[in-house]
Amino acid sequence: MYDYELVTIINPEIDAERLPGVIETVSGFISDKGGVVEEVSQWGLRRLAYPVAKFKEGNYVLTRFKLKPEEIRGLQSSLRLREEILRLLVVRTDS
Repeated sequence: MYDYELVTIINPEIDAERLPGVIETVSGFISDKGGVVEEVSQWGLRRLAYPVAKFKEGNYVLTRFKLKPEEIRGLQSSLRLREEILRLLVVRTDS
């Protein structure tokens, strides 16, 4: 397993009560693929550099986790299907 960082931009219209549920869903996807979530950090609502799906702001969340490399593509596909996730980026942090 390798170390990864996942940055997700979540729809800003998601209210404060539902946001932890969306973040938990992302962690659940990682766990379902056999990964281990090490840290979840909410960066809060931030302005986007350009509009994404007509939104000018988004809730940023950083997730650090361990996962087998062959599972990354499936994780990305699963997350992209979620309507509340506007954008995502997965980066491998170790060499």
